Amino acid sequence: MKLTELPRRAAALVEAVDDLMPNDAIARRLRELGFVNGERVEVMAAGPFSAEPLLVQIGYTRFALRRAEAARVRVVPEAA
Repeated sequence: MKLTELPRRAAALVEAVDDLMPNDAIARRLRELGFVNGERVEVMAAGPFSAEPLLVQIGYTRFALRRAEAARVRVVPEAA
């Protein structure tokens, strides 16, 4: 599932970040920020207009991501 499909406050683990083209700068930056395989991620909140941006927490850090950026992150729900 994509990060944009994850329900709010539900924990998941990052599976991968999809590259849309070779040497994709946005995908590379997401990985540099910590969106790497096995990291715990959670969607904390969404903005008021078209649910944009998404407030995402990875580790102890929170980021505001556009939905287009968050859609590149594949996650698997964390086992309860």
